[in-house]
Amino acid sequence: MPDQLIRYIRSWNLREDCEPFITASGWLQPVLFNEIKCMLKIARRDRDQRANEVMIWWNGDGAAKVFLHDSEALLMERAIAASSLAEMPKNGLDDEATRILCSVVGRLHGHRSPYPENLVPLSVWFRQLEPAAAKFGGIFAECFRMAEKLLTDQQGIVALHGDIHHGNVLDFGGRDWLAIDPKGLIGERGFDYANIFCNPDASTAAQPGRLIKQAAIAAEAADLSRTRLLQWAAAWAGLSAAWCISDGEDPQKAITIAMLALAGLES
Repeated sequence: MPDQLIRYIRSWNLREDCEPFITASGWLQPVLFNEIKCMLKIARRDRDQRANEVMIWWNGDGAAKVFLHDSEALLMERAIAASSLAEMPKNGLDDEATRILCSVVGRLHGHRSPYPENLVPLSVWFRQLEPAAAKFGGIFAECFRMAEKLLTDQQGIVALHGDIHHGNVLDFGGRDWLAIDPKGLIGERGFDYANIFCNPDASTAAQPGRLIKQAAIAAEAADLSRTRLLQWAAAWAGLSAAWCISDGEDPQKAITIAMLALAGLES
């Protein structure tokens, strides 16, 4: 166990409740705090500390409640219910999962300024798409043009989660569905719905007609234009594909979603 985890367990009077594990965003340790099942999370990078600040700011409304925190770590409530949004589409409940995601996003967007400091503007978040468009052209250029148009005319600016998907909204039982692991962005609220259409997995996301149907459901649930949502889906998928190439990963899943979203705009 890392020394940092041991230090926080001792100083915050926590009790270990399973083995620690590591993710891209930090070290996580299931613990008990006054007999409440919690998760201790220690940020690994500056951007993960920014995410922690957003979780604190949400104050348990639409996101997991934070009990203790400092500049490096936070102690938040832990999801223990068995329900999983990622499993719902496999059981014929894809539409219901989308509505739940939209409901949670709506709660998060209900928080108004003053926003936390150091939120990243969408224009900065999308900066890797332009060089990918210049280098590869094709679908990347189409997605970049779409993103450029959206970013210069943003509507409904809010603090964004930045990574809404079926694994980042969990069932907290009596506390309902709540978000975890934000990125800490700021920009048009429509962006936060785009990643829904890329998830919960590649095969589900690419099913014929699925993206168009879920975009219509999300548009109604979020009171947004279906066209605008499809534009954000294309822009986001293009950025995701650019990141995949930069990280040496296969971009095909994201490219497929971008193509489906662009095709939906023409239908």
